[in-house]
Amino acid sequence: MRKWRSAVVTAAWVGVGTAAGALGAWQLATSDSGGAAHSRPLDEGAVERALAATPPESHSPSKPPSTTPSKPSKTPAERSTLRFTGGTATVECRADGTVYLVSWSPADGFHIDEDVERGPGAVAHLEAEPSDDDERDDLPYEIRCGEDGQPRARVVADADD
Repeated sequence: MRKWRSAVVTAAWVGVGTAAGALGAWQLATSDSGGAAHSRPLDEGAVERALAATPPESHSPSKPPSTTPSKPSKTPAERSTLRFTGGTATVECRADGTVYLVSWSPADGFHIDEDVERGPGAVAHLEAEPSDDDERDDLPYEIRCGEDGQPRARVVADADD
């Protein structure tokens, strides 16, 4: 009789433990942590409604707005990805012929020096520096927009040397 009772008690404890584990897993699976955990993808109409309901961002200008109206550009700036030894850059070639570095990222084994001249201007400058600084030379780049509106990068003499 004792063995039978011991088996029943053990089975009951195993059942209680299993039920507690299942209940905990169910609770985690069905809980709503701020609405983001189980959101479904939005269809195109829902996206448009959500965007329409979003208030525009307000920026506090650091200087008062100009009283002279600015001329809108004739065409939007073309963004291109420019690859060069030492990294990549996202570059805008603007309608007025100026170049602007939107962003840049070093390649493995390099970092981009802090003194980037991003523009807008006739020329933008950045310098890719190898991580093993003593082994290889720095690569200072001059970036311009070509006649075809595509960015071009060329290595120039290092001003620090």
